[in-house]
Amino acid sequence: MKISVLLLMIFMFLSCNKDPAENLHHLNGYWEIKRVERNGEIVVEYRFNENVDFFELNNMKGIRKKVKPQLNGTYLVTDDAENIEVKIDDDVLYIYYTTAFDTWREKVKTLTENDLELENEDGILYHYKRYTPLLNDHNETE
Repeated sequence: MKISVLLLMIFMFLSCNKDPAENLHHLNGYWEIKRVERNGEIVVEYRFNENVDFFELNNMKGIRKKVKPQLNGTYLVTDDAENIEVKIDDDVLYIYYTTAFDTWREKVKTLTENDLELENEDGILYHYKRYTPLLNDHNETE
């Protein structure tokens, strides 16, 4: 019995000390928004997106851009970009955005290889999936 309690306490201690930046390397790349929620209810659900978000992070700083995928596998890219900086505040991972017109932050609720959830300061939750091009080398050709 004592061993069970000790093991449970060790497991709880280890799970509480998880580094919030542990999966940060997954942020780089292309993300497609799937739905937006507010107060647990779906506000918008996207079946198709003309644009995707591109994140590029190096040493906790980088950019986020909106890009438009093309059928040939390339992307139309504008000069507009949001500067980003990732910080940990009170064991929570945040992305801080800066443009010429505004600054804001979003809380990283989930970040895995294929899933990203960001919550803004108004409590709106954005669900993203890793973007997969329509044409890829594995199953389609032009």
